[in-house]
Amino acid sequence: MTTTPSNQLWLYDTTLRDGTQREGLSVSIEDKLRIAHRLDELGIPFIEGGWPGANPKDVQFFWQLQENPLKQAEIVPFCSTRRPNSTAADEPMLQAILSAGTRWVTIFGKSWDLHVIEGLKTSLEENLAMISDTILYLRSQGRRVIYDAEHWFDGYKQNPDYALQTIKAAATAGAEWLVLCDTNGGTLPHEITEIVKNVVLGTEDWGLGTGNTEKTLTQSPLPQIGIHTHNDSEMAVANALAAVLAGAKMVQGTINGYGERCGNANLCSVIPNLQLKLGYSCIGEHQLNQLTETSRFVSEVVNLAPDEHAPYVGRSAFAHKGGIHVSAVERNPLTYEHIQPEQVGNRRRIVISEQSGLSNVLAKARSLGMELDKNDPQARQILQRMKELESEGYQFEAAEASFSLLMYEALGLREQFFEVKGFQVHCDLVEVKETTNSLATVKVGVNGINILEVAEGNGPVAALDAALRKALVNFYPQIADFELTDYKVRILNGNTGTAAKTRALVESGNGQQRWTTVGVSTNILEASYQAVVEGLEYGLLLHFQAEKALKV
Repeated sequence: MTTTPSNQLWLYDTTLRDGTQREGLSVSIEDKLRIAHRLDELGIPFIEGGWPGANPKDVQFFWQLQENPLKQAEIVPFCSTRRPNSTAADEPMLQAILSAGTRWVTIFGKSWDLHVIEGLKTSLEENLAMISDTILYLRSQGRRVIYDAEHWFDGYKQNPDYALQTIKAAATAGAEWLVLCDTNGGTLPHEITEIVKNVVLGTEDWGLGTGNTEKTLTQSPLPQIGIHTHNDSEMAVANALAAVLAGAKMVQGTINGYGERCGNANLCSVIPNLQLKLGYSCIGEHQLNQLTETSRFVSEVVNLAPDEHAPYVGRSAFAHKGGIHVSAVERNPLTYEHIQPEQVGNRRRIVISEQSGLSNVLAKARSLGMELDKNDPQARQILQRMKELESEGYQFEAAEASFSLLMYEALGLREQFFEVKGFQVHCDLVEVKETTNSLATVKVGVNGINILEVAEGNGPVAALDAALRKALVNFYPQIADFELTDYKVRILNGNTGTAAKTRALVESGNGQQRWTTVGVSTNILEASYQAVVEGLEYGLLLHFQAEKALKV
């Protein structure tokens, strides 16, 4: 039998089961299938797909995966041990698990005597029988078993002898993995380290914690230890790492840390920490490069905004704002970056704001394909103009597209695709329960031709956006692919009442890229219109730059 390298770790993703228990997160069967296939591409060995029998969606999910199987990952159903005072062979929920048609099954059981007595209302001896009988039955049906020891750490702290008896029962019955769960998420790393070490040492007499599971997932006679942590004390990732250093060989977690209450261990942090910092082998290098893309893909599918400040994969993870920082990073990225962002598929960003120095402007120009010298007067003019506008309320940190246009204009390179000559907006005063009907009229000049167009929308900004597109689409058909994806408004000086200055941020996209523009005015419609206009202009700029690149 081939021996697994000593640095090999096994990842177990539970986004599709534990992750979906996050408040406000809901996925369809199609969503689950798309995520499963993306995790398969990432190289995750085990993907927990849900609890067949608990709901029709999960039953359908496993059936559809039988028709369109994953390439390398093992899809795993999840279920509890049998109920007290029954037999596993007569347990309907276990029949649903078998019908899922998978090689592996994950079963969870009680480790904490408190849960056995007060939750299950049964004896400690019967709980051991439930664990053993369930796993023996599944093994007799040809299934390989991962055993999740629920509330393991709380149970061990209260009654270590009994907690150890529960995993011994699972191991004796044939479980190949014993996963220790910090279900309430309240354990600290030093406790994790001590307890996992004690488990590994205490189970050596049973032949646990020292075996090997091959990369081909062929049968291993010696069960190994895994870790499953929750984030209720902001320790899920740290606890997972502590467990690995103490001897655990499997790490369970979710993409983006999704999960019930405060979430689970975030695999987007766990994987690079293990692989890049600690030297363990989890996934291939080319797969690690897909981590950022996978994180954003999953957040898009589950319809949750990405955490821009997430370690490793967040948009701001390698963003540099202070002028001194930017200058240093330009000379040597190691000065302010703990890894190369490309290792996890992310990228370095130079943030433009009132705190920026000349280094920020020069770096931003390079990102646009323009080389500016620090002694070039235009570079200082750009910096000065940016700071003047930010003092008026503009925010280029969050609107890099607007700053790009400002830079192009300062360098005499800003192409005028159209000229806005005026607009009017009319809003119905009739009370409407779900929508506000608005009518916008715009006057736009293109190539010496004046166009007057009108459009309706759900609110004044939507109406303005629709009217502008209608006026321009005959000249620029690609505008049909643009969409307004987000709109934010902030009152900058609320103490001035209705005369307050307003900042509007508009995010636009073309299905492949997204960009943000900003407008500022004492008139909320004027501020919004500025941002919408620049959003269309920047989208056209991207389109024609891409066309030019293709021709070259």
